[in-house]
Amino acid sequence: MTDGWNLTGPDSDEPTNRGSDTSDASDTPETRAKYLLDAVNVRNGTWLTKQEFPALRYAVPGLIPEGLTITIGPPKVGKSWFFGNILLGIANGTQVLGKLSIPQPRHVLNLALEDGDRRMQSRCWQILGGEKPAIPDPYHYVTQVPPNMVIEVIEAFLLMYPETAIVVLDTLGKVMPDARPGESAYARDYRIGGRLKRIADDHPGLSLVVIHHDRKATSEDFVEAVSGTNGLAGSADTIMVLGRKRGAEEGVLKVTGRDVPEAEYALTFDGRLWTLDGADLIQAEANARKRQEASNLSETSVGILDFIRQNPAGVTAKQVRDKFGDNSDQYLKRQLEAGKLTRPKRGLYLVSEPSEVSEGQISTGVDSDADEE
Repeated sequence: MTDGWNLTGPDSDEPTNRGSDTSDASDTPETRAKYLLDAVNVRNGTWLTKQEFPALRYAVPGLIPEGLTITIGPPKVGKSWFFGNILLGIANGTQVLGKLSIPQPRHVLNLALEDGDRRMQSRCWQILGGEKPAIPDPYHYVTQVPPNMVIEVIEAFLLMYPETAIVVLDTLGKVMPDARPGESAYARDYRIGGRLKRIADDHPGLSLVVIHHDRKATSEDFVEAVSGTNGLAGSADTIMVLGRKRGAEEGVLKVTGRDVPEAEYALTFDGRLWTLDGADLIQAEANARKRQEASNLSETSVGILDFIRQNPAGVTAKQVRDKFGDNSDQYLKRQLEAGKLTRPKRGLYLVSEPSEVSEGQISTGVDSDADEE
């Protein structure tokens, strides 16, 4: 029995045996070259110009396109709740994330390998709301699949339901095979990603989503959060990163891919429902930027306070602008209004600490120092 993850055909790295040597007088470099180019189906611009390809299909309009999507995030962030909302919305033909409309009901498959029947029923009821609501018939799920059979199960389901919108594998770690003897981690990950992508490519219109845990490390490039090597990320059409601080309601979904614009969308999570923070994706993207700006403001404010605290004699507005930029006056003004800074004289700032600054030194004015040197 194979491990279920073998890849054969044109994308395989396995050597092929083309049979015995049949060289004859016609076996020239030119004929061999023509045979090779025909075998790999080299096409030209004239052929490409004449083609009419079907429009890209989405499981969730504007968000999850057809193809292979790798979704990552830390444990307990709410990934299963997130895709439970999406799967049930697609199966019902209603809405996902509270805002995005689904044109019509479609079959879905949830490979919920970290769940059981009781938990699945409870989660579905909580997402759907009401008193024991009917779970839509096009919603299909599996809770146990042997690692060496996951590919066969997915392909069997797609044979029975060829118009399936989305298959979610939750999580890849439950069925990830070991590397073959002599195989690097990158090669193993790329082989697994390539096998999953082949399923998506063989079924136009299908979105195959694979949930995976992140590296538990920080990086400015969110693609680097993919656990393991870049082999998984390199094989995917789309990468989604779901993030939320523990206990917080605000979350963010970061998306990048070959067929979707790179974007970050603001979300909220109430413990059972993920909701887009905005009327649509455009507004949710704008709200994500506003959150980031607010976060950056806080970081800058902390930096300014630390800078001033390191200078007990006080710091001028010009010194702050020279270090933190021309817009630092707004930070000074806000920290002054919040009582975190004092101004013993115009243009000079001290950190408001009772042990260092007397009450008589505190200035209540909040006029700008933008023109002071």
